Amino acid sequence: MKTLTKVLTAAFVLSLAACSQPKEKTSADKTDLIGIVESKIIDNGITYQEAGGKAVFMEGVKLEVTDENYGHAETAKNYRNWMVKGANDGLSHLRIKAPRGRKAPTVQMNHDCLYSVAITKVVDGKVSFEIPEDVLVYTSVQVIDQYGHGQHYIVKKGKHTVDFDISDGTTHAFLIFRSGLEKGVEVARKNQDKLTTWGLASGDFKVPNYDFNEVDAKADKLRAEMVGKAFYYTFPRNEKEVTDRHQWNLECALGWGGASPIANEANLYTNSKMYDGSKSYSTTFVNPVSVYFSSITVYNADRYLFEDEDILNINSNSWEVNSDNTVTISFNCGDDAKNNIDTKGQDYTFTVRYYGVTEPVIQANNKNAVPNSLNPMFMMAEVTK
Repeated sequence: MKTLTKVLTAAFVLSLAACSQPKEKTSADKTDLIGIVESKIIDNGITYQEAGGKAVFMEGVKLEVTDENYGHAETAKNYRNWMVKGANDGLSHLRIKAPRGRKAPTVQMNHDCLYSVAITKVVDGKVSFEIPEDVLVYTSVQVIDQYGHGQHYIVKKGKHTVDFDISDGTTHAFLIFRSGLEKGVEVARKNQDKLTTWGLASGDFKVPNYDFNEVDAKADKLRAEMVGKAFYYTFPRNEKEVTDRHQWNLECALGWGGASPIANEANLYTNSKMYDGSKSYSTTFVNPVSVYFSSITVYNADRYLFEDEDILNINSNSWEVNSDNTVTISFNCGDDAKNNIDTKGQDYTFTVRYYGVTEPVIQANNKNAVPNSLNPMFMMAEVTK
């Protein structure tokens, strides 16, 4: 890691940055700086990409993908995928629900929100952004470093300047703005329109020069390792908190871009094992009552959304709750089954997300948890007709 950090630190050009909207002084309100452009709104990231959006790469020999640097390489891939959608120029909106299959720019995206992304320079060890006061739906900003760690997850409205750990050589941050779909796609789009470029310092990111075919091959190998097992994410907030490198590599491969589970604020994620899509299953668990909402989404073995548009997710904004305050989610049990998700006979894994997770749910959903009724994985059972 020390060698990699030295290489990356030498490769990045550290400079101060200019805030795109200098109405209020922030750490990014500096001028006459190399490479920084005025941050702008990219109204449609897909249209931007189709018009020829490109990523700029560092010069030099290809960096080898190893167990030690895989998290950095997977993160570089995600920066690249969103860079071609305009995220290096400002705030890029994905105006549709996340693309299905490998067309998605990030693994295990979901249909609980619309995404907007910006790549911004870290200035004097700080990152700035805004969640407007008049947002219409659930709105959050996640701040991710160049090793894939979500250092901050913010839901509070207002202008924010947060401290950012750059001890690993990180020079830029990846900001994920989520606009909730609880009121439908059109309202989520209107919410995206309220988002601003305040505090962003855009334009000078260069993608580390990895062989991304090697990155994908490594990711596929890691994902295959977990097909028969449930998986619990920890999402350490920086490199210093990584105590198990293989666990962290699995987290990057299976669900890059997740948040550290902070009670009543950030999110918790769990993945089930793969299930036989020709059989019927259900899980009945205690209603988790997350601060914002909870959801269940099914994925294929590659951990991407199914190509079939009719395979839907379900969340607590719409699911039916049982009279005893439990929730039953059915899989391939027919239209009359409670909260049924039909995978069209295809094998699947499902991910449970808790937006604003509570402490009891954190304790009930981790790799050391004993069977309990707050954990949907433990309550999964085949349904015989």
